[in-house]
Amino acid sequence: MSKHSQQPTSAFDTALLQSALLESLKKLDPRQLWRNPVMLCVEIAGVITLITFGRSLSSLTAEPAWFAGTVSAWLWLTVLFSTFAESLAEGRGKARAASLRKSRIDVTAKLLATPEFTSTFCSVGASRLRKGDCILVEAGEMIAGDGDVVAGAALVNESAVTGESAPVIRESGGDRSAVTGGTTVIANSIIVRITANPGETFLDRMIGLIEGAKRRKTPNEVALEVLLISLTVVFLLVCANIAPLSIYSVKAAGQGTPVSLTILAALFVCLAPTTIAALLPAIGIAGMDRLFQKNVIALSGRAIEAAGDVNVLLLDKTGTITHGNREAVAFIAVDGHSEQELAEAALMASLADETPEGRSVVALARSGYGLTNGSLLSGAEVIDFSADTRLSGINLQGHQYRKGAADSLIVFAKQQGATHVPPELGDVVDKIARAGATPLVVSKDDQILGVINLKDIVKSGIQERFLQLRSMGIKTIMITGDNPLTAAAIAAEAQVDDFLAQARPEDKLRLIKDNQEAGFMVAMTGDGTNDAPALAQADVAVAMNTGTQPAREAANIIDLDSNPTKLLDIVEVGKQILMTRGNLTTFSISNDIAKYFAIIPAMLISIYPQLGRLNVMGLASPHSAILSAVIFNALIIPLLVPLALKGTKFRAMPAEKLLIHNLLIYGLGGIIAPFAGIKLVDLCIALLV
Repeated sequence: MSKHSQQPTSAFDTALLQSALLESLKKLDPRQLWRNPVMLCVEIAGVITLITFGRSLSSLTAEPAWFAGTVSAWLWLTVLFSTFAESLAEGRGKARAASLRKSRIDVTAKLLATPEFTSTFCSVGASRLRKGDCILVEAGEMIAGDGDVVAGAALVNESAVTGESAPVIRESGGDRSAVTGGTTVIANSIIVRITANPGETFLDRMIGLIEGAKRRKTPNEVALEVLLISLTVVFLLVCANIAPLSIYSVKAAGQGTPVSLTILAALFVCLAPTTIAALLPAIGIAGMDRLFQKNVIALSGRAIEAAGDVNVLLLDKTGTITHGNREAVAFIAVDGHSEQELAEAALMASLADETPEGRSVVALARSGYGLTNGSLLSGAEVIDFSADTRLSGINLQGHQYRKGAADSLIVFAKQQGATHVPPELGDVVDKIARAGATPLVVSKDDQILGVINLKDIVKSGIQERFLQLRSMGIKTIMITGDNPLTAAAIAAEAQVDDFLAQARPEDKLRLIKDNQEAGFMVAMTGDGTNDAPALAQADVAVAMNTGTQPAREAANIIDLDSNPTKLLDIVEVGKQILMTRGNLTTFSISNDIAKYFAIIPAMLISIYPQLGRLNVMGLASPHSAILSAVIFNALIIPLLVPLALKGTKFRAMPAEKLLIHNLLIYGLGGIIAPFAGIKLVDLCIALLV
């Protein structure tokens, strides 16, 4: 996905509005509208009033033609506003999918007979590749399909998928072997084993998922739809019984006129939960689109809504809670040596170390002690780190500079002729280890100069995010392969609720099952093959796009940016969807109170003049009152479309406080707004008629 395609599409973009209007007209077809039973009933009511309008024009009824025609027009507009809201939500996703389709081309691939012989290949189109084929991709070439790197390592530009311009390393083995079709190799070459047939690639899945119209309804949405249909059936029965009741009342009272079909249709539409029924599809689709804007692909709407109900959050330590690379934060000198002397030796021992930890030692020596490296490596013998020696450094100008594990450095120093070990060295090393950091001892020749404190840096602001989650009643659990001592120190600094140290795949799986058996909804993030079992078990499973194929297949949400902290954003979007749906349902049902005071007195006042006392809004006439309620009922739908698309603002607070807050705004607001709106429309009608 290009940067351009990742930009949020404005809901008021002219081209999008035009496309949505055209699609909304197509959705008036009953064969499409049947998926929204409430609005299908409104359309049927529109047909009925259209017939009564024709009869009034032919003087077959005593009802004014202008009244029947206006009611019919606004009932049709009510349905149109509903289909427009859904089309507008779908349109933003479809625009993104169209951009992806334009970027997809049939790449030529170098198909290998066997992965071992890279000099023998044949050129084929990407559409001819099949699962299990091996291809050679060299610098400057586009990867022809989804796959795993089985040989080599290369720098890959994934901006076509993630929208981010920074290249990433993809290499065989480990958890960063997965590549996506459409990305480009910048440097080196790799052999890729294809893992998806044409039409089944990640890009194809993205296009299908982005077109929100194809999404399945979530259990919560289905339950709400059942409620709406039940209410609609109740109001249908009420309206069906009002007609014979009014005929009987006219005969009994000896005055008035029976309730007409036009008024009954207007009453039904105003009392039925049309507002939430009209906006329900748009809310779900817009929620998925908000995740797309964050570069997160939800493989199902169920996953997003499950995220809104999450009670337990499992997060990897490395890369999620911490930056992932240890950094040098201090030099602690021993045995009477100065920090400056230690910093100089540490700098020398780290000049050839290209690891993030090595570079951080150089950076600390430069910034904290004013040291520079210049061309110090000229003529130096580089000593690479090995699992056997657990040391690294250089030999230069007759001196040996080393850094490494404490026990290894002591052995090395003694080999160089050291006669004693600084007595305070053990205490310094233990103190750093107890704090959850890594001690690296530094020596020059036979002298141990001190210790480098390498610390796993907790990401800034992560404590505030965990506090926010805690206030929502979500428990955070850190998962790490570190020893319990290090894990406890990081957990305390990050302020997570609990941690699991020295975690194996079966430990993660058992932890998730235990929480689920206790009745909790569990979310987890992972990127490795060893995370796949736990991801498959979790209710919300977020896999990194850089992760392995098993991890991506086990997940129900894919983070294209491979930023594990996105899990917190996913939870927020899930809660937004649930809150928005609940708030608009509350608003929709509360609206009915004002409509009772508008329509019921108006339709029965000719029979029972006493009902005029219920006209608390002082509406001009019975026809004006009914028409005002119908018009307000239609207009409130487009007025609430921006809220449905944007979602209710997320607030981190306990559920009971959130319920009270939303009831005051959307419950009380749903009662007050119609009184003001219906009265305003009535004043306008009185001026026109």
